[in-house]
Amino acid sequence: MRVNLLTYLLAVCPFSIAFLVFVNASISFVVTDLIGRTHGEGDAVGTLGFADELLALLACPVWGVLSDRIGVRMVCVSGYAIIAFSLLLLVEAKNVYPHLLLARLLFSIGGAAVSTMVTAVLPAVTGKSLLSTGQTQSQAQAYRVSVSSELTITPHRFLNRRRVNETERVRGGGGRGGGNDAAAPLAGFVGMFAGCGALVALTVFLPLPARFEKDGLSPAEAIRKSYHVVAIVALAVSLCCFVGLRNLPGEEHKGWRSLRSGISLHGGTGVAPSSSSSSLPYWKQLTTALGLGFRNPDIGLGYIGGFVARASSVGISLFIPLFVNHYYRVSGLCDESSGLVADTDAGLGDIKRSCPKAYILASILTGVSQLIALIAAPFFGFLSARSRRQYHAPLFFAAVAGIIGYIVFALLPSPQFKGPQGNGGVFVVMALLGISQIGAIVCSLAVLSRGILSVTSADHVDTTVQHGHTRQDIIDEEEEGEEGEEGEGRERRERGEDEEEPPFFPKQQQLSHLKGSIAGVYSLYGGAGILLLTKLGGLLFDVSSPGAPFYIMAAFNGLLLASSVAGFSTYYSLSRRPRWL
Repeated sequence: MRVNLLTYLLAVCPFSIAFLVFVNASISFVVTDLIGRTHGEGDAVGTLGFADELLALLACPVWGVLSDRIGVRMVCVSGYAIIAFSLLLLVEAKNVYPHLLLARLLFSIGGAAVSTMVTAVLPAVTGKSLLSTGQTQSQAQAYRVSVSSELTITPHRFLNRRRVNETERVRGGGGRGGGNDAAAPLAGFVGMFAGCGALVALTVFLPLPARFEKDGLSPAEAIRKSYHVVAIVALAVSLCCFVGLRNLPGEEHKGWRSLRSGISLHGGTGVAPSSSSSSLPYWKQLTTALGLGFRNPDIGLGYIGGFVARASSVGISLFIPLFVNHYYRVSGLCDESSGLVADTDAGLGDIKRSCPKAYILASILTGVSQLIALIAAPFFGFLSARSRRQYHAPLFFAAVAGIIGYIVFALLPSPQFKGPQGNGGVFVVMALLGISQIGAIVCSLAVLSRGILSVTSADHVDTTVQHGHTRQDIIDEEEEGEEGEEGEGRERRERGEDEEEPPFFPKQQQLSHLKGSIAGVYSLYGGAGILLLTKLGGLLFDVSSPGAPFYIMAAFNGLLLASSVAGFSTYYSLSRRPRWL
């Protein structure tokens, strides 16, 4: 288990970000130096990035569904292997269309696999099946007696349930979310190590072409060799995942042979299905995961958090430099600094050469934001574990920070921190944006994992099949009423069984068997957030106001805030009702 955790934190999390940052930052040099395109390179790079994100939007749910069949380990191995192969193809392309485009799409498929598994592996390394929490097999069978008897509430069952609830609370299962909250502090470290992945790309991968150039290679050969080195690293990470993610809880019976078979509804509990009706086809896995966003408060809030978190990453990395660049150009400040760039900086991008002060300021602002996010990640994990699950206080705080930060940044007269119009308070605003981003990432992962690992009503699953019982079967059996309850009571007394055994909750099951599908939909929401912000924000930036993308981000955080409040209201209303309703 410790090897699983170390592999997850040191391999899966950081490199899912590192390779993406490397390709995004260096693909323009492939277009210009390797392929030799000297005009329209901006349009080519933009088209490649858009196609990448659009395909990832579709590929993430597919990889999630597949991981529920073949296991998260094999998806991680396949994803990093695909990335390694695509990196080799990228530097062998002879033209942008179709060679480079196809190679970039292949990279997108691999990137979608590993980014989805960052979410899917988290409940696997923190969760336990019902049978591994101290229950014996006979106790597990007690949870599957009769559907009709459970629907009949007696004073004995009411008191029995209260005892079980109190026992769970003493063991850590109540109040603060119980053992399932082990995912919360780990989610904080996930955010921190993912941020370290970006640092690996910036400090190790991206300087490789310059180092190879100093060794006497041409720019084209330096870029090609850099991609070869990074491809070897990706292959090594794939091998690490193959070895380090063995024997994950709940993954024992998954593999390539499961591609043709349906997934068991009882996969999360370790109980084999008794009939073929207890299996879900591929399309049902996906629609079930989508439906859970509207029926399960934790999973729905996790989806919205992922939507806001991914959009925040674009809002900070894309629109803040664009906002700063626009301010410098409109103010005429670029002309003052254009002569500061030396001839040795010919490899820099257009914005760096034409307006270096804007580039430097944008780098400082985004750097401060990401530094604060990196520092705050473990704290959000700790706070998520300590906060009562129904309050979602850390997520609430992150949403408020985002609303304030984005609105204030859009209203700033100048993004400068010094000078006549400069104000050092811009660093406070950037800290708020970093807190908002990492809070949404960490808390959404924690909430989503909590929803997957907690025992939730099978009503959340559209099929609601329990050993061949459909919804109509349950309704028909309910009509038997007290007669069935009394009959079972007599049978138990005749067998000498204890009347005080734990009550049966036949409509409950874990959702861990759908963790891959849920993770895929989580990534789908995130991709939708990126596409919506980039297209709508970019359009309004041009036709309305440079602050428009930040107002949109404030609205997204407002949606997250409203969802967290709605989630609290739902838990509060349910807590006021009897436990059997």
